[in-house]
Amino acid sequence: MAEGPLEIEDLPGVGPSTADKLREAGYLSVESIATASPAELSEVSEISESVAKKIIKAAREVADVGGFKTGKDIFEQRKDVRKLSFRVPELDALLGGGMESQAITEMYGEFGSGKSQIVHQMAVNVQLPVDEGGLDGSAIYIDTENTFRPERIEQMVNGLGIDDLDPQDFLNNIHIARAHTSDHQMLLIDNSRELANELKTSDKPVKLFIIDSLTAHFRAEYAGRGTLAARQQKLNRHMHELFKLIDEHNAIGLVTNQVMSNPAVFFGDPTKPIGGNIVGHTATFRLYLRKSKAGKRIARLVDSPNLPEGEAPFIVEEGGLKPC
Repeated sequence: MAEGPLEIEDLPGVGPSTADKLREAGYLSVESIATASPAELSEVSEISESVAKKIIKAAREVADVGGFKTGKDIFEQRKDVRKLSFRVPELDALLGGGMESQAITEMYGEFGSGKSQIVHQMAVNVQLPVDEGGLDGSAIYIDTENTFRPERIEQMVNGLGIDDLDPQDFLNNIHIARAHTSDHQMLLIDNSRELANELKTSDKPVKLFIIDSLTAHFRAEYAGRGTLAARQQKLNRHMHELFKLIDEHNAIGLVTNQVMSNPAVFFGDPTKPIGGNIVGHTATFRLYLRKSKAGKRIARLVDSPNLPEGEAPFIVEEGGLKPC
């Protein structure tokens, strides 16, 4: 077998045409095949169920899936978790010290609530040295709605108030790809893996993977209730590929999400995030962002495995995120 990450063509019984069909259906890695069902694989790749079973069996033998770890193993693994600071004390406190590596943080909110502002800020902060709250790393930014603005990065670098920082250096360490469809978006996660592996031994390894926004293409392409199951299945696969990526690189996954109004809610806030339970269950931390009075924004921690719900105010200035 070839060194490095295994390609799906390396599995016995998978020729080039079968591999193409599997990739089109969203099976981009050996691990995704290892966790598939034979019926599902057979249907998308037009092979018999018995051949699909053999391919899945081979994938399970070579992929690291299905094994158990002890609580102590997980405890040791958790020691590697790093925190990326917002450089806003209230936001850091809300997330127990900042955004966590080996976890996906999802931010959702209405247009103008500050999602893309936070994304730009974290793409800057991740490059800072550890003693400044950063991770000394670079960022991969998958842009689905043409929201990335290099001028904003420049303003935020200048707004850090740290001497001798060159905005051009920061821009060099943000690797942006524009996704035009949901399939393209999924393919870019695969390409991100290659780029992150290339940069692993550099002085700025990838420590932040951003998708802004996660659900825009899925929402546009899968309209109507009839397509909901297919959309959710694809979204699920997409998020799990991202999870594997951040695990491999001890990096942070940061995704933004759109909201829709739920007319059934008579009291309280009727906005809820797109993507339903799939996104909700896969994201480790969920932040709901909303506008408040006098230009303030409020971040609410809606879901977390180990932190209490809470809120933190912040403002967005030309120089980036600042405490109120």
